[in-house]
Amino acid sequence: MLTLQAIEEAYQVVSKEIYHSPCVLSRTLSQMTGSQVFLKLENLQMTGAFKERGALNKLAALTKNELERGVITASAGNHAQGLAYHAKRLGGKAIIHMPVGTPLNKINATRKHGAEVVLVGRNYDEAYEEAIARQQQEGLNFVHPFDDELIMAGQGTIALEIIEDQVEPEAVIVPIGGGGLISGIAVAIKETYPQCKVYGVQAQCAPAMKYSIDAKRIVPAKSMPTLADGIAVKSVGHLTFPVIQQYVDDIVLVSEEEISAAILTLLEVEKSLVEGAGAATLAALAYHDLPLKDKRTVLVLSGGNIDVNLLSRIIERGLIKDGRMARLRVELQDSPGQLAIVSACVARHNANVLEVYHNRSFMNAAMGKTFLDITLETRGVDHVREIIQTLNQEGYSVQQL
Repeated sequence: MLTLQAIEEAYQVVSKEIYHSPCVLSRTLSQMTGSQVFLKLENLQMTGAFKERGALNKLAALTKNELERGVITASAGNHAQGLAYHAKRLGGKAIIHMPVGTPLNKINATRKHGAEVVLVGRNYDEAYEEAIARQQQEGLNFVHPFDDELIMAGQGTIALEIIEDQVEPEAVIVPIGGGGLISGIAVAIKETYPQCKVYGVQAQCAPAMKYSIDAKRIVPAKSMPTLADGIAVKSVGHLTFPVIQQYVDDIVLVSEEEISAAILTLLEVEKSLVEGAGAATLAALAYHDLPLKDKRTVLVLSGGNIDVNLLSRIIERGLIKDGRMARLRVELQDSPGQLAIVSACVARHNANVLEVYHNRSFMNAAMGKTFLDITLETRGVDHVREIIQTLNQEGYSVQQL
């Protein structure tokens, strides 16, 4: 079982090479959530994520010959970059198996750090199976992305920095994939502050650890595509599972819409670009009823390696979740002047029209009726409600899509 001593030993190894990331108070997020919110900015690491902590701790335990012979792993991106970067720095060779659908920015970044990248499998688990097969064929050292005590201890150094910064947290919220990150953090935090609550967060589309904890045994869970691709695994670690059973207080599942809104909030409020896995911690605090009012709460923003090709879609989903973009379907009389009346109602509320679609042929309306789909830029949920009420008062039936 992972110990605080192992994490402290890891800190002696990694602290010389890993950025001591800030743990900063966000007054705006504190006002928004009712907690005293501190952000642990692991998205500022050299490779854009916390994963290099564990990778370095593992690599440092290998001999020179083992490093030169090569290390191999499977990763959706962040572990890959961390391992590639530090393997090259230490004079070693890294081979990374990545799922075929891995975002291009993560593939390119891993290659730039000198690794051989092999795209194989539809998901992490299939890439992992291929990596294990090659490791056995070629006698390489496999570096597991989460189910390894050296990896877990390296990730736990995040907690030691939080302690060193004298935040004295009353709660820490951490993303969970296979469990390496939260295992290390939970042990260090709970052994230092036993009363501090540790919450894990998973995407609803990838709930393997939540299902396993509820079942009191490791239960593989079908993983669907998610914005939090960094924590999307089918099965959790055999080493991480008992640690989480002992040290983690609860696990929260967050939706894709909540993750999108959290990414947008961090971008707007904190000027921080955070990937879905990291933003999931804010989603849990902002949209779920955690008992953390006025509590010093640390959100671990685990990484910032977001695919920029997805960013516009993520922002759009976040705007919809916040009620700042809305699409309304208005049933109209099929007669002149109806569109002008609707437009006037929208204008009175100072909403901005982004798109209008008016088609009487394919909307299945009753005779003498038609539908207008109108997409609006609004100030929020209350603003949308006001517009709908005004349209209702004008005699229109309105559906929010």
